Amino acid sequence: MKKILFVCVENSNRSQMAEAFAKMHGAGKLEAYSSGSRPSGIINPKAIAAMKELNYDLTTHDSKSLDEIPKIKYDYAITMGCGDECPFVIADHRDDWKLDDPKHMAPDEFNTVRDEIERRVKELIGKL
Repeated sequence: MKKILFVCVENSNRSQMAEAFAKMHGAGKLEAYSSGSRPSGIINPKAIAAMKELNYDLTTHDSKSLDEIPKIKYDYAITMGCGDECPFVIADHRDDWKLDDPKHMAPDEFNTVRDEIERRVKELIGKL
């Protein structure tokens, strides 16, 4: 089973949604994780609302640091365009998805970022 890690700074928006989409679309094919270099400790309510629209409960997730994820070799480590390089994460493949931080965006703009994350996660799963 492939192991994928999604990383952004706060682990409250982009990486959380990416993890959720990987779980939604990659069930049985992969294990998905997310973390942050400086986690906020909360999931953004906008992210919770955006994912609720797609029938996914993001309130079951926790904002966590790189120190809190499993110390395993990941097949993919994906950063979200926030400059995080995750030097202590071992991964076969690394990629940076240059995505705007939707933290302060209006709901329609936030959902545009959400939908782009879903598209990219599906594309990644298609490569597995």
